[in-house]
Amino acid sequence: MLGSRTAVRLASPAVLRPCFRVFYSTKPFQVFDKRLKRVQRDRAASNVEQSREVDYLRDEIALRATERLAFVTKEFPRVLDLGSGPGNLERLICDPNTPDAELIRNRLGKITMVDSSEKMLNRDKDLEFNKVLNLERVVDEEENLSTERFPSNSYDAVISNMTMHWINDLPGVLKRVQDILVPDGMFMASMLGGDSLFELRTSLQLAEMERKGGISPRVSPLADVRDMGALLQQAKFNLLTVDVDDIVVSYPDVFALMEDIQAMGESNATIVRAHSLPRDVLMATDSIYRSMHGEEDGSLPATFRIIYMIGWKPAPTQPKPLKRGSGQVNLKEALPQYADGEEPK
Repeated sequence: MLGSRTAVRLASPAVLRPCFRVFYSTKPFQVFDKRLKRVQRDRAASNVEQSREVDYLRDEIALRATERLAFVTKEFPRVLDLGSGPGNLERLICDPNTPDAELIRNRLGKITMVDSSEKMLNRDKDLEFNKVLNLERVVDEEENLSTERFPSNSYDAVISNMTMHWINDLPGVLKRVQDILVPDGMFMASMLGGDSLFELRTSLQLAEMERKGGISPRVSPLADVRDMGALLQQAKFNLLTVDVDDIVVSYPDVFALMEDIQAMGESNATIVRAHSLPRDVLMATDSIYRSMHGEEDGSLPATFRIIYMIGWKPAPTQPKPLKRGSGQVNLKEALPQYADGEEPK
């Protein structure tokens, strides 16, 4: 259990499909209001106790990121945590209950934590992990990092935990990250993906159709896993790994879900957004949510689809596929049982 009202479990892929973000090769379309997002996160961090209570999602995602980090044997003397928040990942790698925490910690050198929300960045500055790690905190816009402060080839690894889904110019940011990395530097990130909160999304749409005769943009558009793989390739990352986890959190009602989303600083921040929801629409949303997605125990499941990705900046030392036709082994000789064209079973 994560807290008194939440539980996390792996889920099967969602059947319903929300609207996905579309990416263009021209100047990026501004989807999110970055000023509003900063205000939301500042406000969330101002209530320190409540903000820490709703860290369960970021902590779970960061924990799964540490599992991936544990498999990377390389050392990273200079690490940039892009959109670090209060330092969920940093706190976890100092927690003795985190598997391989010491192993991971010993591979990381100085960590520069960057976030556009100063209050969120400094929220946990007084906690013990700050004394264990070599940390530096920098307030900067994740989407427009200072070239003077973050020059080319300056970091061995860039890590981003639960920030990329608020970026307007994802192709541009990925190219900037690739530029910041040294050759053979690693980029590892996690972000909310397209099927996240499909239960809430569909319930809100049906409730608004029922009560108002139309629907409004209430939940932010999100990138799909296929988009992220293509964007990483476009940014010229090598040795890509992109995978997905579904995390389902149970809530007593839709009001608790929306309250936690707000306390996380994850409320809708699209430039084109509707005003606050009338109470009758909220009540209808809760009723529809229960009838369509409710559990037998009365709880409401909320699915968070997390996209994890790892990519490496090209370097001469990296393994490369052989050129087509350069093989020295005849497959008919290696697999004589299939020499006559018989298909493998």
